[in-house]
Amino acid sequence: MVISSIDLKGGRVVQLKNGVEPVLERSDADKLAEDFAFYGETAVIDLDAALGNVETEGQRKGHSPNGELLASVLRKGNVRTGGGIRTVKRAKELISLGAEKVIIGSAAFADSSASSADGILNTAFLDELVKAIGKQRIIIAVDARDNVITVNGWTKSTGVSLIDGARAAEKYANELLFTCVQNEGCMSGADMETVRTLRGAVDCRLTAAGGVRSVEEIAAFEHMNVDVQLGMALYTGAVHLKDAFISCLNWEKAEKYGAGLIPVIAQSPSGEVLMTGFANREAFEKTFTTKKLTFWSRERGVLWTKGETSGNTLSVIKMRADCDRDTVLAVVEPAGPVCHTGGWNCFSSEAIAKSDFERLERIVAERFANPRPGSYTATLNDERVREKIREESGELIEAEGREEVIWEAADLLYFVSVLLHREKVSWQDVYNELDRRHKA
Repeated sequence: MVISSIDLKGGRVVQLKNGVEPVLERSDADKLAEDFAFYGETAVIDLDAALGNVETEGQRKGHSPNGELLASVLRKGNVRTGGGIRTVKRAKELISLGAEKVIIGSAAFADSSASSADGILNTAFLDELVKAIGKQRIIIAVDARDNVITVNGWTKSTGVSLIDGARAAEKYANELLFTCVQNEGCMSGADMETVRTLRGAVDCRLTAAGGVRSVEEIAAFEHMNVDVQLGMALYTGAVHLKDAFISCLNWEKAEKYGAGLIPVIAQSPSGEVLMTGFANREAFEKTFTTKKLTFWSRERGVLWTKGETSGNTLSVIKMRADCDRDTVLAVVEPAGPVCHTGGWNCFSSEAIAKSDFERLERIVAERFANPRPGSYTATLNDERVREKIREESGELIEAEGREEVIWEAADLLYFVSVLLHREKVSWQDVYNELDRRHKA
């Protein structure tokens, strides 16, 4: 699958040829991250930190000019990040800010001052990093020019061969990222043979970058069990993510066992499974175009968009292929009951969604946006809702017995939801802060 790349330099999104020559620049990093999140993972790279350009006017020593922007995009989807991560403290900080994985480049490799058991890696640093954040969160970049690993923003050769470096690095990483430096940003085509050799040399997950310019190349990498980190081809329009997503699905298996159809599981944002269906290439195309979940009817032999007659559509938030690329998970926002029987999902007869913070959040927002006659929620101004939180907190503290605690807790959480709405804070923002504290 494709991992979309966002490179940051000077607080803007850039693409560089061979890591040096500017080719394009734009200022919509947050919007890009949101758009890319629909299709899969995103890599956000702090080029200033990678190149050591971290002392600029108005910035304290060691502080990247991309810091604020980086923190903003790390929660927008399944994001990995890299660029100048030289300490365990910085890696932990990025994980706490929302990064799912960190990409370690120069710091992973030995220099004259580093401790290294094999003469290749900075094993003292990597041992500490694994202990601090876990191997599953670590990606090591084995960037190479002419099959020799380069570091320091691709400006310095280590003298270590790509294969030797990769074999040593996978002991400390869940994944390796190989960038063919001489092809990076050139749109000259991928170095397929080097990637094929590298794939045969290591067992961990492998992602390739540098020169990829077509959906056909991406599909070829998928057949090798190699993901692609893509930048220039996306920004120039040479590759569209919907085409790459569809091409990477396991159509051979679908043809052999499933009449050319791939199962699609529809899931609510809170994780509730709503329904399953099947899709062919045409159905996926329509889903990506309309952002409404579309299937292929095995019974009628036609495309059908969920809710096209009832109005109970499924608006797609994101799509994810499973590890075997033969099943797709669609995270959706339902417009009403999903099942044709009137049930909220196809596995229950309940006509409405189960209560959760997100549902409460939507109800509160709707009450303020479209106040109904006699709506209590709409009368809660800032002063009144804070008074109610103080009152309900006291009642919860004084509650006796399980049932009374439940009743008072529900009251308190309702008023907290109203306050969050008034302050333009979502429950997801609260989850993110709890997650940050857990990972700090």
